[in-house]
Amino acid sequence: MSKSIFILILWAIVITSCTEIKNSNIESEGSATPLVDARLSGDETIDSYYGTLELEHNFLTDESAEKLFDALDFQRASQAYIWSTPIVSFYTWIEEQNKNYDTGELGEFAVFQTLKEKRGIVTANLTTPYIIQFCNLANGGIEIDYPAGQTASAFLDLWQRPIGSMGLNGPDQGKGGTYIIIGPNEELSKYEKKGVQVYQSATNSIFIGMRLIDSSPEVVEKFKSALKMGRVGEAKVLTVFKENIDKEWSATAPRDMNYWRMLHQIINEEPVREQDKVWMAMLEPLGIMKGKDFNPSERQTKILLEGLKMGELMLRNLQTNPRFAETYWEGKNWYKSFDFTVPQITDYKVELDERSVWFYEAVTSTESMVNPTAGKGQVYMTVKRDSKGELFRADKTYKLTVPKDVPVLQFWALTLYSENTRRPYDNGGTEVPSTSLDSKMKQLQYNEDGSIDLYIGNKAPKGLESNFMKTVGKDGWFVYFRLYAPTEPFFNKSFQLNDFEVVEEQ
Repeated sequence: MSKSIFILILWAIVITSCTEIKNSNIESEGSATPLVDARLSGDETIDSYYGTLELEHNFLTDESAEKLFDALDFQRASQAYIWSTPIVSFYTWIEEQNKNYDTGELGEFAVFQTLKEKRGIVTANLTTPYIIQFCNLANGGIEIDYPAGQTASAFLDLWQRPIGSMGLNGPDQGKGGTYIIIGPNEELSKYEKKGVQVYQSATNSIFIGMRLIDSSPEVVEKFKSALKMGRVGEAKVLTVFKENIDKEWSATAPRDMNYWRMLHQIINEEPVREQDKVWMAMLEPLGIMKGKDFNPSERQTKILLEGLKMGELMLRNLQTNPRFAETYWEGKNWYKSFDFTVPQITDYKVELDERSVWFYEAVTSTESMVNPTAGKGQVYMTVKRDSKGELFRADKTYKLTVPKDVPVLQFWALTLYSENTRRPYDNGGTEVPSTSLDSKMKQLQYNEDGSIDLYIGNKAPKGLESNFMKTVGKDGWFVYFRLYAPTEPFFNKSFQLNDFEVVEEQ
């Protein structure tokens, strides 16, 4: 081969190779780069969770900028739902109780006893009556003359944190006393005086919950007539107890724009805590601001609704699969409720997920609920999977064998809740045993060894209808097993609950 021919062939190879490299670069520049591999420089098309994003000379195109604003606001809305769940859940209860039970004035208490009345409350206890009032301290503190007796009562702020107690768990130790509770902007020292217990709330809206351990008619009537309250420095008002209303209602937080309306209202009625100021910045682009009306645009409305529903899905996932917690008994699927401290904040973090999961699934927290001790307080055990690790279904029947000698000084109770509403399960029943079974019930059938088989599902085992709670349709469910005044075998784990077992496939 001549030298000239060799040079021509070599030159052709070089030109062809350069053309292939150039064409390859063009193809590379025309395809989207996965977000994880993005250079974020020059001209680049990036494949992201929120669609294709384009850079031109390092700048985002206008179309891509709009996509990112939507993504940013969607993220903030979904996370704001998680952060705000405790206060919006409580505010929902305030609005719905006042509307359905006419308890909006100071001194007006709702008494919840029947299944219908309690079925409105998220994961209500169905074994003892509730006496509930919500007050607002913006117009001044309140003073309460609290009667002596076997009672347990508590104040909570809007974040569902305990402010203080009355009765057996309070400073009066069941002997009765005078209590003053003031709002966040008051000066505590102004109200301090001998013989009076003064509490200060971090929020204007507060919860007053009362429970009469001795619920005999004469004791209840004596308590009602002796309880007095009013604004500090003013005459006590007539205390009114709204009872025997037996009305269906719902305190489950809304899944529409009413959720954000409530949050906007709360922000404008309450002081902003230091730890929450970053959330105020996140909410502003969504139209939720202190001192401004809430008039979201069409775009904001769409993002708020999508963020709300994604936030709830995220919380439902954490509720079912609490990655911050471990099961209480090794090899079982039961969790002990409350994975956060009473203040909901430690020296290094806000217990965001832990508290939000509880207040999505339930309401209220007190020292004796969060930190029960042997012989005092109450324990809430929950489970959402059967012995094989499968999530509960409404179209199957399950058996729970409760061992004999449950370690309680008072009683135990197994209560059925809807995963959709988190309220006591609505299976068409009208009496408490259709949704809750407890050790005080006389109709329950025990095994010869003292254990008891309890059934939940779509079909009652023959002859054991007294030990059965029915599920319906596709209304998935979960339970609380409550231990009132648990004793040491619970805490040292020598007592354990079994997992539910499937007894019938449909």
